[in-house]
Amino acid sequence: MLALVQAGGQGSRMDVLTRERAKPALPYGGVHRLVDFAMSAMVHADLADVWVSLEYQVTSIDDYLSGGRPWSLDRNRGGFRRIIPQTGTGPATESGFAFGNGDLLLRMSADIAAFGARALVVCSADHVFNMDLEPVIDEHLASGRVATVLTSEVTKKDASDNVVVLAGRDGTVTGVEHKPSRPSAGTVASEIFVYDTNVLLDTLQDLRRELAPGQDPQDTAAGDSGIGDFGEHLLPRLVEGGRVAAVPLTGYWRDVGQPGLYLQSHRDLLQGRVDVFDHPDRPVISHWPDRPAARVRAAGECRDSVLSPGVDVSGLVVGSVLGPGVVVEKGAEVHDSVLLEDCVVRAGAMVRTSVLDERCEVAARARVGAEPSARLARDEDVVLVGRDSRVRGDVAAGARLEPGSQL
Repeated sequence: MLALVQAGGQGSRMDVLTRERAKPALPYGGVHRLVDFAMSAMVHADLADVWVSLEYQVTSIDDYLSGGRPWSLDRNRGGFRRIIPQTGTGPATESGFAFGNGDLLLRMSADIAAFGARALVVCSADHVFNMDLEPVIDEHLASGRVATVLTSEVTKKDASDNVVVLAGRDGTVTGVEHKPSRPSAGTVASEIFVYDTNVLLDTLQDLRRELAPGQDPQDTAAGDSGIGDFGEHLLPRLVEGGRVAAVPLTGYWRDVGQPGLYLQSHRDLLQGRVDVFDHPDRPVISHWPDRPAARVRAAGECRDSVLSPGVDVSGLVVGSVLGPGVVVEKGAEVHDSVLLEDCVVRAGAMVRTSVLDERCEVAARARVGAEPSARLARDEDVVLVGRDSRVRGDVAAGARLEPGSQL
């Protein structure tokens, strides 16, 4: 068995929060990172060889991965392997930066083939989930399927941003809709797959020949195989053979790749809807910060919130998640927000419905964000403040402040 965690996405929809970091390195729930969920799932499924593909802002996540050490994958043989784009290793369509997560598998095909695994487990690194994958993998191997896709149920509105999976009563996938404007169902691919390795590699090569016909294999200016994301060509082609199964993902799952979804998932966490941390037998393993315990001082008040190590609260915190080292001074208020590591909210300041990146400072009596009018978090209501910014004035709802802003 071989596991591949795809952690190279740019995450452009997260705007200023991913200007200087790979999206899988984005914190979640105070002390975790998004990549933790995929890495922990692979380890708990007893997958001894876990590769992580990196492309965008590699240094922002490299130190955190620490060669696989947090997940006990730093072995002399096998274990963790870091995959980054290379040139000159083969045809242009199989080297360099990928044009989608399906195209990425083609670019890694030589390494995957050389490893010789019977099956390949592929997982995206920007979703919140915690499912025992070992029974799913065992069932896949015993059934002789070419692919197994884990699915989750969402609203049809959310389904339009995902890959919709249509399946019969026995779980056999009969069709795929790639980000449809009018989804036929709310069942979406959770971007966790188990593939028959040989069938996958043969299919990728067939698609390359069909989608990039006549392209000079050495033309590095071209390089796009046309395969794109998995839902565009790869999964539909595999489905045509009638041996792809959909397996419902158990427990909480959410794609948090948009500001509104990111904040909403933290709201879910505070409301007790997120069960990913409720499994002592398969904990979400992370690279914890070396900080003292959080402190709420005499003047401080916290309601329905999460405080990470090193937090120091003298003001009011309601319905919020505070990352390591956050300081909320006396008279300051933080509502319905996520503050990342080492942010400071000065006396008399107000932060509401916002996400503040690392080392931001909200000056005394400044105002950031406003109370939203909708029940669910929407992108247009959420303020995003890039890291190392200093806010002295008022910031309207839905504003975006670039990293290092001085407002």
